[in-house]
Amino acid sequence: MQIAVVGSGYVGLVAAACFAEIGHEVICVDNDQRKLEALQRGEIPIHELYLPELLQKHRGNRLRFSSCLREAVQCSSVIFIAVGTPPLKNGDADLSYVEGVAREIAQSLNGYKVVVEKSTVPVYTSEWIRRVMRLASCSGNDFDVVSNPEFLREGTAVTDFLYPDRIVIGADNERTCELVKSLYLPLVNGAYYSHPDRIPEPTKITTGAKMIVTSAKSAELIKHASNAFLAMKISFMNAVANLCESVEADVEEVKAGIGSDRRIGSQFLNAGIGYGGSCFPKDVAAFRSVAQEAGCPILLLDDIIKINADQKKRFVHKVREALWTLRGKRLGVLGLAFKGGTDDIRESPALEIIQQLLNQDSSICAYDPAAQRRAHEVLGNSISYASDPYEVAEGADALLILTDWEDFASLDLGRLKKLLRYPIIIDGRNLYSCEAMKEYGFQYVSIGRPNVELSAPAVFDREAALSAIP
Repeated sequence: MQIAVVGSGYVGLVAAACFAEIGHEVICVDNDQRKLEALQRGEIPIHELYLPELLQKHRGNRLRFSSCLREAVQCSSVIFIAVGTPPLKNGDADLSYVEGVAREIAQSLNGYKVVVEKSTVPVYTSEWIRRVMRLASCSGNDFDVVSNPEFLREGTAVTDFLYPDRIVIGADNERTCELVKSLYLPLVNGAYYSHPDRIPEPTKITTGAKMIVTSAKSAELIKHASNAFLAMKISFMNAVANLCESVEADVEEVKAGIGSDRRIGSQFLNAGIGYGGSCFPKDVAAFRSVAQEAGCPILLLDDIIKINADQKKRFVHKVREALWTLRGKRLGVLGLAFKGGTDDIRESPALEIIQQLLNQDSSICAYDPAAQRRAHEVLGNSISYASDPYEVAEGADALLILTDWEDFASLDLGRLKKLLRYPIIIDGRNLYSCEAMKEYGFQYVSIGRPNVELSAPAVFDREAALSAIP
Protein backbone atom coordinates (compact mmCIF):
# COMPACT_ATOMS: atom_id res chain seq x y z
CA MET A 1 0.00 0.00 0.00
CA GLN A 2 1.15 3.58 -0.62
CA ILE A 3 1.57 5.49 2.66
CA ALA A 4 2.49 9.07 3.53
CA VAL A 5 3.99 9.85 6.95
CA VAL A 6 3.99 13.54 7.83
CA GLY A 7 6.84 14.32 10.22
CA SER A 8 10.33 12.85 10.48
CA GLY A 9 10.86 13.00 14.23
CA TYR A 10 11.16 9.95 16.48
CA VAL A 11 7.67 8.68 15.74
CA GLY A 12 7.44 9.63 12.07
CA LEU A 13 10.88 8.44 10.99
CA VAL A 14 10.63 5.13 12.84
CA ALA A 15 7.09 4.52 11.55
CA ALA A 16 8.11 5.33 7.97
CA ALA A 17 11.13 3.01 8.09
CA CYS A 18 9.19 0.18 9.71
CA PHE A 19 6.24 0.41 7.32
CA ALA A 20 8.76 0.13 4.48
CA GLU A 21 10.31 -2.86 6.25
CA ILE A 22 7.00 -4.76 6.26
CA GLY A 23 6.41 -4.12 2.57
CA HIS A 24 4.68 -0.77 2.02
CA GLU A 25 5.71 2.11 -0.24
CA VAL A 26 6.30 5.11 2.02
CA ILE A 27 6.81 8.84 1.50
CA CYS A 28 8.07 10.64 4.60
CA VAL A 29 7.24 14.35 4.49
CA ASP A 30 8.91 17.16 6.42
CA ASN A 31 9.22 20.92 5.93
CA ASP A 32 12.76 21.03 7.36
CA GLN A 33 14.82 21.10 4.18
CA ARG A 34 18.16 20.57 5.92
CA LYS A 35 16.88 17.49 7.69
CA LEU A 36 15.44 16.11 4.45
CA GLU A 37 18.73 16.61 2.64
CA ALA A 38 20.56 14.81 5.43
CA LEU A 39 18.10 11.91 5.33
CA GLN A 40 18.42 11.67 1.58
CA ARG A 41 22.20 11.37 2.04
CA GLY A 42 21.63 8.56 4.50
CA GLU A 43 22.44 10.56 7.64
CA ILE A 44 20.44 9.61 10.74
CA PRO A 45 19.31 12.54 12.90
CA ILE A 46 18.56 10.45 16.01
CA HIS A 47 20.29 7.68 17.94
CA GLU A 48 18.01 4.66 17.56
CA LEU A 49 18.94 0.97 17.43
CA TYR A 50 18.40 -0.64 13.98
CA LEU A 51 17.17 2.60 12.40
CA PRO A 52 20.36 3.14 10.35
CA GLU A 53 20.07 -0.41 8.95
CA LEU A 54 16.44 0.14 7.91
CA LEU A 55 17.15 3.45 6.20
CA GLN A 56 20.12 2.01 4.35
CA LYS A 57 18.00 -0.94 3.26
CA HIS A 58 14.92 0.95 2.05
CA ARG A 59 16.00 4.53 1.26
CA GLY A 60 15.43 5.23 -2.42
CA ASN A 61 13.38 2.04 -2.83
CA ARG A 62 10.34 1.60 -0.61
CA LEU A 63 11.17 4.72 1.40
CA ARG A 64 11.67 8.21 0.03
CA PHE A 65 11.64 11.68 1.51
CA SER A 66 9.84 14.78 0.29
CA SER A 67 8.98 18.34 1.29
CA CYS A 68 5.80 18.35 -0.82
CA LEU A 69 2.81 17.30 1.27
CA ARG A 70 0.38 17.76 -1.63
CA GLU A 71 2.26 15.27 -3.79
CA ALA A 72 2.50 12.76 -0.94
CA VAL A 73 -1.22 13.02 -0.18
CA GLN A 74 -2.28 12.62 -3.79
CA CYS A 75 -0.26 9.46 -4.40
CA SER A 76 -1.09 7.78 -1.07
CA SER A 77 -4.09 5.91 0.28
CA VAL A 78 -3.29 6.47 3.96
CA ILE A 79 -1.72 9.58 5.49
CA PHE A 80 -0.21 9.39 8.98
CA ILE A 81 0.11 12.59 11.00
CA ALA A 82 3.23 12.26 13.16
CA VAL A 83 4.14 15.86 13.94
CA GLY A 84 5.09 17.26 17.33
CA THR A 85 2.58 18.15 20.05
CA PRO A 86 4.76 20.11 22.50
CA PRO A 87 3.33 21.27 25.83
CA LEU A 88 1.94 24.75 26.31
CA LYS A 89 2.62 26.67 29.53
CA ASN A 90 -0.67 25.47 31.05
CA GLY A 91 0.13 21.81 30.31
CA ASP A 92 -2.18 21.46 27.30
CA ALA A 93 -0.79 19.86 24.16
CA ASP A 94 -0.01 22.34 21.38
CA LEU A 95 -2.06 21.01 18.45
CA SER A 96 -1.23 23.81 16.03
CA TYR A 97 1.09 21.59 13.98
CA VAL A 98 -1.59 18.89 13.75
CA GLU A 99 -4.16 21.48 12.69
CA GLY A 100 -1.87 22.91 10.01
CA VAL A 101 -1.16 19.50 8.53
CA ALA A 102 -4.87 18.54 8.58
CA ARG A 103 -5.78 21.73 6.71
CA GLU A 104 -3.12 21.14 4.05
CA ILE A 105 -4.19 17.51 3.62
CA ALA A 106 -7.79 18.66 3.06
CA GLN A 107 -6.67 21.10 0.40
CA SER A 108 -4.67 18.38 -1.38
CA LEU A 109 -7.21 15.55 -1.61
CA ASN A 110 -7.81 14.00 -5.02
CA GLY A 111 -9.99 11.11 -3.86
CA TYR A 112 -10.89 9.09 -0.79
CA LYS A 113 -8.13 9.03 1.86
CA VAL A 114 -7.70 7.74 5.40
CA VAL A 115 -6.03 10.22 7.76
CA VAL A 116 -4.41 8.56 10.77
CA GLU A 117 -3.39 10.49 13.86
CA LYS A 118 -0.15 8.90 15.06
CA SER A 119 1.01 11.80 17.22
CA THR A 120 0.19 11.65 20.91
CA VAL A 121 -2.91 13.80 21.21
CA PRO A 122 -5.73 14.42 23.71
CA VAL A 123 -9.19 12.97 23.37
CA TYR A 124 -11.43 14.65 20.75
CA THR A 125 -8.45 15.38 18.46
CA SER A 126 -9.81 13.09 15.74
CA GLU A 127 -13.05 15.09 15.80
CA TRP A 128 -11.13 18.35 15.53
CA ILE A 129 -9.12 17.02 12.59
CA ARG A 130 -12.36 16.06 10.87
CA ARG A 131 -13.83 19.49 11.58
CA VAL A 132 -10.74 21.35 10.34
CA MET A 133 -10.73 19.35 7.12
CA ARG A 134 -14.42 20.00 6.48
CA LEU A 135 -13.94 23.71 7.12
CA ALA A 136 -11.16 23.64 4.53
CA SER A 137 -13.85 22.93 1.90
CA CYS A 138 -13.46 19.18 1.99
CA SER A 139 -16.46 16.86 1.65
CA GLY A 140 -16.92 14.52 4.58
CA ASN A 141 -17.18 11.63 2.13
CA ASP A 142 -13.65 12.20 0.81
CA PHE A 143 -11.83 11.05 3.95
CA ASP A 144 -12.02 9.28 7.27
CA VAL A 145 -10.00 9.93 10.44
CA VAL A 146 -8.51 7.16 12.58
CA SER A 147 -6.57 7.20 15.84
CA ASN A 148 -3.62 4.80 15.85
CA PRO A 149 -1.46 5.71 18.86
CA GLU A 150 2.18 4.67 19.02
CA PHE A 151 3.73 2.85 21.97
CA LEU A 152 7.40 3.27 21.08
CA ARG A 153 10.17 3.61 23.64
CA GLU A 154 13.16 5.66 22.62
CA GLY A 155 16.17 3.40 22.23
CA THR A 156 14.02 0.39 21.29
CA ALA A 157 11.51 2.09 19.00
CA VAL A 158 12.20 -0.08 15.94
CA THR A 159 11.71 -3.38 17.75
CA ASP A 160 8.72 -1.94 19.62
CA PHE A 161 7.10 -1.20 16.25
CA LEU A 162 7.97 -4.51 14.60
CA TYR A 163 7.33 -6.68 17.68
CA PRO A 164 4.42 -4.86 19.38
CA ASP A 165 2.46 -6.23 22.29
CA ARG A 166 -0.66 -4.51 20.91
CA ILE A 167 -1.82 -2.41 17.99
CA VAL A 168 -4.65 -0.03 18.83
CA ILE A 169 -6.93 1.20 16.05
CA GLY A 170 -9.58 3.75 16.96
CA ALA A 171 -12.02 3.92 14.06
CA ASP A 172 -15.64 4.93 13.85
CA ASN A 173 -16.60 2.81 10.83
CA GLU A 174 -15.76 -0.72 9.71
CA ARG A 175 -14.47 0.22 6.26
CA THR A 176 -11.76 2.46 7.67
CA CYS A 177 -10.88 0.01 10.42
CA GLU A 178 -10.29 -2.82 7.96
CA LEU A 179 -8.10 -0.64 5.76
CA VAL A 180 -5.81 0.36 8.64
CA LYS A 181 -5.75 -3.21 10.00
CA SER A 182 -4.47 -4.42 6.64
CA LEU A 183 -1.40 -2.18 7.02
CA TYR A 184 -0.28 -4.20 10.02
CA LEU A 185 -1.21 -7.63 8.67
CA PRO A 186 2.42 -8.90 8.38
CA LEU A 187 2.84 -8.25 12.11
CA VAL A 188 -0.48 -9.84 13.07
CA ASN A 189 -0.37 -13.02 10.98
CA GLY A 190 3.38 -13.47 11.55
CA ALA A 191 4.39 -13.19 7.90
CA TYR A 192 7.14 -10.68 8.68
CA TYR A 193 8.71 -12.97 11.25
CA SER A 194 9.42 -15.66 8.67
CA HIS A 195 11.78 -13.37 6.72
CA PRO A 196 15.43 -14.39 7.17
CA ASP A 197 16.65 -10.76 7.06
CA ARG A 198 14.11 -9.42 9.57
CA ILE A 199 15.18 -7.21 12.44
CA PRO A 200 16.02 -9.59 15.33
CA GLU A 201 13.27 -10.04 17.87
CA PRO A 202 13.93 -8.93 21.47
CA THR A 203 14.26 -11.58 24.15
CA LYS A 204 11.08 -12.82 25.85
CA ILE A 205 8.91 -11.54 23.01
CA THR A 206 6.17 -13.62 21.41
CA THR A 207 5.54 -12.79 17.77
CA GLY A 208 2.10 -11.95 16.44
CA ALA A 209 0.64 -8.67 17.68
CA LYS A 210 -2.68 -8.32 19.48
CA MET A 211 -5.08 -6.10 17.55
CA ILE A 212 -7.33 -3.89 19.69
CA VAL A 213 -10.15 -2.08 17.88
CA THR A 214 -11.87 0.78 19.70
CA SER A 215 -13.59 4.07 19.06
CA ALA A 216 -11.34 7.00 18.21
CA LYS A 217 -11.94 8.60 21.62
CA SER A 218 -11.00 5.42 23.47
CA ALA A 219 -7.79 5.05 21.44
CA GLU A 220 -6.79 8.61 22.26
CA LEU A 221 -7.38 7.97 25.97
CA ILE A 222 -5.49 4.66 25.87
CA LYS A 223 -2.26 6.42 24.88
CA HIS A 224 -2.39 9.13 27.54
CA ALA A 225 -3.61 6.74 30.24
CA SER A 226 -0.85 4.24 29.42
CA ASN A 227 1.93 6.80 29.76
CA ALA A 228 0.41 8.28 32.90
CA PHE A 229 0.20 4.82 34.47
CA LEU A 230 3.85 4.04 33.67
CA ALA A 231 4.90 7.41 35.07
CA MET A 232 2.88 6.58 38.18
CA LYS A 233 4.83 3.32 38.66
CA ILE A 234 8.12 5.23 38.47
CA SER A 235 6.99 7.94 40.89
CA PHE A 236 5.45 5.40 43.26
CA MET A 237 8.70 3.47 43.43
CA ASN A 238 10.68 6.65 44.02
CA ALA A 239 8.34 7.51 46.89
CA VAL A 240 8.90 4.00 48.30
CA ALA A 241 12.66 4.50 47.87
CA ASN A 242 12.51 7.66 49.96
CA LEU A 243 10.64 5.74 52.66
CA CYS A 244 13.28 2.99 52.50
CA GLU A 245 15.99 5.54 53.18
CA SER A 246 14.11 6.82 56.24
CA VAL A 247 13.67 3.37 57.80
CA GLU A 248 17.02 1.90 56.56
CA ALA A 249 15.43 -0.65 54.22
CA ASP A 250 16.69 -1.57 50.73
CA VAL A 251 14.49 -0.54 47.80
CA GLU A 252 16.04 -3.21 45.56
CA GLU A 253 14.81 -5.89 47.95
CA VAL A 254 11.39 -4.24 48.10
CA LYS A 255 11.30 -4.05 44.31
CA ALA A 256 12.08 -7.78 44.04
CA GLY A 257 9.14 -8.57 46.30
CA ILE A 258 6.71 -6.24 44.56
CA GLY A 259 7.82 -7.05 41.01
CA SER A 260 7.44 -10.79 41.52
CA ASP A 261 3.69 -10.30 41.73
CA ARG A 262 2.39 -11.07 38.23
CA ARG A 263 -0.33 -8.48 38.68
CA ILE A 264 2.32 -5.77 39.06
CA GLY A 265 5.42 -6.93 37.17
CA SER A 266 8.96 -5.64 37.51
CA GLN A 267 9.07 -3.12 34.66
CA PHE A 268 9.18 0.60 35.50
CA LEU A 269 9.92 -0.13 39.15
CA ASN A 270 13.51 1.11 39.14
CA ALA A 271 14.12 3.81 41.73
CA GLY A 272 16.16 6.73 40.47
CA ILE A 273 16.20 10.46 39.76
CA GLY A 274 12.84 10.52 38.00
CA TYR A 275 11.40 10.16 34.52
CA GLY A 276 12.05 12.51 31.60
CA GLY A 277 12.05 12.48 27.82
CA SER A 278 9.60 13.72 25.23
CA CYS A 279 6.62 11.62 26.38
CA PHE A 280 6.01 11.14 30.10
CA PRO A 281 6.31 14.77 31.34
CA LYS A 282 4.28 16.11 28.40
CA ASP A 283 1.67 13.36 28.39
CA VAL A 284 1.04 13.34 32.14
CA ALA A 285 0.54 17.12 32.07
CA ALA A 286 -1.74 16.90 29.03
CA PHE A 287 -3.77 14.05 30.55
CA ARG A 288 -4.20 16.06 33.74
CA SER A 289 -5.37 19.04 31.71
CA VAL A 290 -7.84 16.92 29.72
CA ALA A 291 -9.30 15.44 32.91
CA GLN A 292 -9.68 18.86 34.52
CA GLU A 293 -11.34 20.29 31.42
CA ALA A 294 -13.77 17.37 31.36
CA GLY A 295 -14.73 18.07 34.98
CA CYS A 296 -13.13 14.83 36.22
CA PRO A 297 -9.78 15.87 37.72
CA ILE A 298 -7.40 13.00 38.51
CA LEU A 299 -5.63 14.27 41.62
CA LEU A 300 -3.20 11.37 41.53
CA LEU A 301 -1.54 12.99 38.50
CA ASP A 302 -0.59 16.01 40.62
CA ASP A 303 1.28 13.74 43.02
CA ILE A 304 3.05 11.93 40.17
CA ILE A 305 4.36 15.23 38.83
CA LYS A 306 5.38 16.51 42.28
CA ILE A 307 7.25 13.34 43.26
CA ASN A 308 9.13 13.42 39.97
CA ALA A 309 10.18 17.05 40.48
CA ASP A 310 11.20 16.45 44.10
CA GLN A 311 13.35 13.47 43.18
CA LYS A 312 15.88 15.64 41.36
CA LYS A 313 16.08 18.05 44.29
CA ARG A 314 16.66 15.13 46.67
CA PHE A 315 19.55 13.92 44.53
CA VAL A 316 21.26 17.33 44.62
CA HIS A 317 20.84 17.26 48.40
CA LYS A 318 22.59 13.86 48.45
CA VAL A 319 25.52 15.34 46.54
CA ARG A 320 25.74 18.25 48.95
CA GLU A 321 25.63 15.94 51.97
CA ALA A 322 28.42 13.78 50.57
CA LEU A 323 30.67 16.77 49.83
CA TRP A 324 29.51 19.15 52.60
CA THR A 325 29.68 22.12 50.27
CA LEU A 326 29.31 22.29 46.48
CA ARG A 327 31.08 25.60 45.93
CA GLY A 328 34.32 25.02 44.02
CA LYS A 329 33.83 21.27 43.76
CA ARG A 330 34.74 19.47 40.54
CA LEU A 331 32.10 16.87 39.72
CA GLY A 332 32.32 14.12 37.14
CA VAL A 333 28.95 13.29 35.54
CA LEU A 334 28.13 10.11 33.63
CA GLY A 335 25.07 10.60 31.46
CA LEU A 336 23.27 13.50 29.77
CA ALA A 337 20.40 11.78 27.92
CA PHE A 338 17.15 11.23 29.79
CA LYS A 339 17.78 7.48 29.66
CA GLY A 340 20.26 5.02 28.17
CA GLY A 341 19.99 3.99 24.54
CA THR A 342 19.03 7.40 23.16
CA ASP A 343 20.52 10.82 22.48
CA ASP A 344 17.32 12.60 23.54
CA ILE A 345 17.88 15.25 26.22
CA ARG A 346 14.34 16.63 26.32
CA GLU A 347 13.22 16.94 29.96
CA SER A 348 16.36 15.02 30.95
CA PRO A 349 16.72 14.75 34.75
CA ALA A 350 20.49 14.78 34.20
CA LEU A 351 20.43 18.24 32.64
CA GLU A 352 18.19 19.65 35.35
CA ILE A 353 20.48 18.28 38.08
CA ILE A 354 23.54 19.66 36.29
CA GLN A 355 21.93 23.09 36.15
CA GLN A 356 21.16 22.98 39.88
CA LEU A 357 24.78 22.04 40.62
CA LEU A 358 26.10 24.83 38.40
CA ASN A 359 23.87 27.27 40.27
CA GLN A 360 25.75 26.28 43.43
CA ASP A 361 29.14 27.06 41.84
CA SER A 362 30.28 23.52 41.08
CA SER A 363 32.31 22.79 37.97
CA ILE A 364 31.27 19.79 35.90
CA CYS A 365 32.88 17.47 33.39
CA ALA A 366 30.40 15.12 31.69
CA TYR A 367 30.34 12.18 29.33
CA ASP A 368 27.51 10.53 27.41
CA PRO A 369 27.95 7.96 24.61
CA ALA A 370 25.36 9.64 22.35
CA ALA A 371 23.94 12.87 23.75
CA GLN A 372 26.93 15.20 24.08
CA ARG A 373 26.26 17.15 20.89
CA ARG A 374 22.64 17.78 21.82
CA ALA A 375 23.58 18.64 25.40
CA HIS A 376 26.13 21.17 24.17
CA GLU A 377 23.35 22.93 22.26
CA VAL A 378 21.62 23.52 25.62
CA LEU A 379 24.47 23.81 28.13
CA GLY A 380 27.07 25.29 25.83
CA ASN A 381 30.46 25.69 27.49
CA SER A 382 29.07 25.96 31.01
CA ILE A 383 30.44 22.43 31.50
CA SER A 384 33.32 20.52 29.91
CA TYR A 385 32.89 17.31 27.94
CA ALA A 386 35.03 14.18 28.16
CA SER A 387 35.80 11.47 25.61
CA ASP A 388 35.19 8.55 27.97
CA PRO A 389 34.04 7.79 31.54
CA TYR A 390 37.56 7.66 32.94
CA GLU A 391 38.43 11.15 31.73
CA VAL A 392 35.34 12.34 33.60
CA ALA A 393 36.61 10.81 36.84
CA GLU A 394 40.14 12.20 36.68
CA GLY A 395 40.64 14.61 39.57
CA ALA A 396 36.92 14.80 40.38
CA ASP A 397 35.75 15.27 43.95
CA ALA A 398 32.90 12.84 43.24
CA LEU A 399 31.47 10.82 40.36
CA LEU A 400 27.75 11.16 39.64
CA ILE A 401 25.82 8.57 37.59
CA LEU A 402 22.76 10.20 36.03
CA THR A 403 21.86 8.01 33.01
CA ASP A 404 21.43 4.23 32.94
CA TRP A 405 23.69 3.39 29.99
CA GLU A 406 24.71 -0.29 30.13
CA ASP A 407 28.38 0.65 29.71
CA PHE A 408 28.26 2.66 32.93
CA ALA A 409 27.36 -0.47 34.91
CA SER A 410 30.56 -2.32 34.01
CA LEU A 411 33.35 0.20 34.56
CA ASP A 412 36.77 -0.69 35.99
CA LEU A 413 36.15 0.32 39.60
CA GLY A 414 39.80 -0.01 40.58
CA ARG A 415 40.81 2.39 37.83
CA LEU A 416 38.05 4.82 38.78
CA LYS A 417 39.21 4.91 42.39
CA LYS A 418 42.75 5.81 41.36
CA LEU A 419 41.51 8.63 39.12
CA LEU A 420 39.07 10.26 41.55
CA ARG A 421 40.33 12.85 44.00
CA TYR A 422 38.01 11.38 46.63
CA PRO A 423 36.56 7.85 46.34
CA ILE A 424 32.95 9.04 46.24
CA ILE A 425 30.29 7.74 43.82
CA ILE A 426 26.72 9.08 43.93
CA ASP A 427 24.58 6.78 41.81
CA GLY A 428 21.23 8.12 40.66
CA ARG A 429 20.41 4.91 38.78
CA ASN A 430 21.46 2.19 41.26
CA LEU A 431 23.75 0.62 38.66
CA TYR A 432 26.09 -0.92 41.24
CA SER A 433 25.68 -3.18 44.22
CA CYS A 434 26.53 -1.84 47.63
CA GLU A 435 28.73 -4.91 48.17
CA ALA A 436 30.92 -4.07 45.17
CA MET A 437 31.30 -0.49 46.31
CA LYS A 438 32.31 -1.61 49.79
CA GLU A 439 34.79 -4.12 48.38
CA TYR A 440 36.53 -1.43 46.31
CA GLY A 441 36.55 1.07 49.16
CA PHE A 442 34.14 3.69 47.85
CA GLN A 443 31.85 5.99 49.72
CA TYR A 444 28.69 5.14 47.80
CA VAL A 445 25.35 6.92 47.83
CA SER A 446 22.43 5.54 45.84
CA ILE A 447 18.62 5.74 45.77
CA GLY A 448 16.56 3.96 48.43
CA ARG A 449 19.48 1.95 49.85
CA PRO A 450 21.75 2.40 52.88
CA ASN A 451 24.86 4.42 52.13
CA VAL A 452 28.22 2.68 51.98
CA GLU A 453 30.57 4.68 54.18
CA LEU A 454 34.34 4.65 54.15
CA SER A 455 35.73 2.56 56.98
CA ALA A 456 37.14 4.79 59.68
CA PRO A 457 40.75 4.04 60.69
CA ALA A 458 41.13 2.22 63.98
CA VAL A 459 41.60 4.54 67.01
CA PHE A 460 44.93 4.04 68.79
CA ASP A 461 44.32 2.95 72.38
CA ARG A 462 47.50 3.91 74.28
CA GLU A 463 46.53 2.28 77.60
CA ALA A 464 45.65 -1.02 75.93
CA ALA A 465 48.93 -0.96 74.01
CA LEU A 466 50.99 -0.33 77.17
CA SER A 467 49.24 -3.10 79.10
CA ALA A 468 50.04 -5.54 76.34
CA ILE A 469 53.82 -4.97 76.77
CA PRO A 470 55.33 -7.87 78.79
